[in-house]
Amino acid sequence: MNFKLNAQITRRALAMVALCVSSTAFGQANHVNPWINENPIIPPTAGIGKGLWLKGDLHVHSRHSKESSNNPIAKIVNFCKTTGMDYVCITDHDNHVNGDVAHNTWADPEFKSESVLLLYGAEWTTTRGHGNVFSAVPYDHQRLFDVRDQRDVAVGTVKKQLGIHLSANHPSGKDHFGYSYDMLGSLEVWNSVLWSKNAEAVMIWDDMLSSGRKLTGRGGSDAHHGVPDKPELATPNSKQAQANYVGTPTTWVFATARTKQAVVDALTNGRVSVSANPYAPRVEFYADLDQDGKTDVMMGDNVKSTGKPVKFRVQLSGNTVADSAYTIKVVKNGGPFGTFKATGKSPVYEFTDTPEITGRTYYRVVVEGPGTDYPQVPQAKALNGNMVGLSNPIYFNFDPNF
Repeated sequence: MNFKLNAQITRRALAMVALCVSSTAFGQANHVNPWINENPIIPPTAGIGKGLWLKGDLHVHSRHSKESSNNPIAKIVNFCKTTGMDYVCITDHDNHVNGDVAHNTWADPEFKSESVLLLYGAEWTTTRGHGNVFSAVPYDHQRLFDVRDQRDVAVGTVKKQLGIHLSANHPSGKDHFGYSYDMLGSLEVWNSVLWSKNAEAVMIWDDMLSSGRKLTGRGGSDAHHGVPDKPELATPNSKQAQANYVGTPTTWVFATARTKQAVVDALTNGRVSVSANPYAPRVEFYADLDQDGKTDVMMGDNVKSTGKPVKFRVQLSGNTVADSAYTIKVVKNGGPFGTFKATGKSPVYEFTDTPEITGRTYYRVVVEGPGTDYPQVPQAKALNGNMVGLSNPIYFNFDPNF
């Protein structure tokens, strides 16, 4: 009797569980998340149009950063000229001057150049982490420094009022960016010559992209030390200049003109590629949306998916090694899409895929292969390993009002 009663109770309990599960599943099937826009209105892209690739470094320290050595601004600018750099942003620590960057780095008589575009910026150095500011014109950095310990909503208001591009530095390091990523225009996914130490930064980047944030990936050498002019001026850190200096890595921007504002705009728009050094091949990434043989968009662009196949094109430009093979790793929505090989003097690889007609999709590229000599920084090649460069994503269905 007890056995039969227990069996009946068990059957009734299982039936109740099944009913609950069935009812829950039925209810969830009709649920619509009000925060997800499955049909965002995406304005047409401007097209690739005319432009030029400009190369530079977005994270460099001069003598105005206290821990820097043998690195006056004139040395940085002259080095940029020697290596053919088009632009540089000298990002000295603002806490060393209590936020008064305008009367230190920018007021330095050496802060000038007729050939190298000098962006205005600084490393926002706070107890909650570090970020870089990029601007084509002088701005009131003191206001950003003063608000550093306030809540994100106050920081974001000041940042917006200043009209600056704010970027997170070394997001997985000790001094990682501890503020809202919604305030950012870009993320330092490649810090210093040691690419191998950036895996977690790239993971964070993919997390942000997958969540709907159209966030530019950039590089920065974070160089602090220059080559001493005299042996007696050498410091224990002087050897770093032989391994990590301006251009390790190099950030390329596809700008509409050779101006400071065009550099910042290209950075904001994600038309950016990062290479191991200024002589290494540049990764370019394009898409032919209707497969008519003409490229329609490039990295950084965001378009609406039609549900039809898209042909993508990866090409390496510049100083390639003709008799070597380059490994092209395509990342789709944060995961591996495929690994391919490209050879020849101008290596090119094309692949086809169909982005989801609803929901977000993005593709980006990482290229590995033979290293490139950097004569002015002779130890950089060995430390780079086989890393050549990376692209920013091409986006589909990313809500511009996110």
